[in-house]
Amino acid sequence: MSLSRTAVVLFVLAPFAFGANKDIQELQRDVAMLQDQVRNMQRSIDEKFGAMQTMLQQTLDSANRTNTAVAVMQSRFNDAVKEQQQGVGSQINNVGQKLDQMSEDFRAVRESVLDMNTRMGKLDAKMADLQNLINTIQRPPAAPPPTGANPGQAVPEAQSSPPPGVQAESTYTNAYRDYKAGKLDLAMQEFTDYLKWFGTTQFAPNAQYYIGDIYYKNKDYNNALQAFDGVLEHWSDNNKTADAHYMKGMSLLGLGRNDSAAREFREVNARYPDTDVAAQAKARLKDLGFNVGNTSPASKSRNKRH
Repeated sequence: MSLSRTAVVLFVLAPFAFGANKDIQELQRDVAMLQDQVRNMQRSIDEKFGAMQTMLQQTLDSANRTNTAVAVMQSRFNDAVKEQQQGVGSQINNVGQKLDQMSEDFRAVRESVLDMNTRMGKLDAKMADLQNLINTIQRPPAAPPPTGANPGQAVPEAQSSPPPGVQAESTYTNAYRDYKAGKLDLAMQEFTDYLKWFGTTQFAPNAQYYIGDIYYKNKDYNNALQAFDGVLEHWSDNNKTADAHYMKGMSLLGLGRNDSAAREFREVNARYPDTDVAAQAKARLKDLGFNVGNTSPASKSRNKRH
């Protein structure tokens, strides 16, 4: 009885079991199709990602090659610039050394010339002393004083030569020593005597200059101006010319003639640009508010004699 019941139940449920199996098979087929689609999508993604990686790697390789080329070019450019700088620097150093050497040679020549001029001045003074001694020996004895002259009254006599025993070198040396010691009145007389007796010697413009400077120190600007003009007029080019121009300008300043003073200072700058006095003239021009003009910067000072 129970076996028959079981058979009946299986017979009744058989159609339902067949239908369920069919649904499962369709579901499995759908899942398989989905899996195929996922695999295809994954394969496509992998291919595209691989292509992108390849392109990225190629781009990186190209960038590296570009950077390497730029670095090489930069290195070559730096080497070329450094080599050019070294070449130019070497040439500049050579030119600078040559200029320094020329400057030293010029200074040595200038000092030699000044020393030679000093020696010539002393020789000139000795020759003047010798000529005066000869003139004194050859000079006839003085005539007796006229009848009726008062006892002790000096008879004026025009002296074209110094008194016996007076020498040019010692006269100038004494005058300059007293000038430096501040004995201006005594120095003025001694310089004046030097010009009167030895006005053709080489130190004559120096004596004339110091006479003007003594006037300037005493604030006698008119006589100082005339004395400095005497240096420039009677001795057109000498070792006191630049100083005479400058002190003439200072005398003009003392007289309130600023425009004329500026012209003298510019003359110093134009003709003697490498001297200390030119630097002083520039400073005066700036103090006055005048343009310095076309001048060169003061360099090494020029050695000057007394």
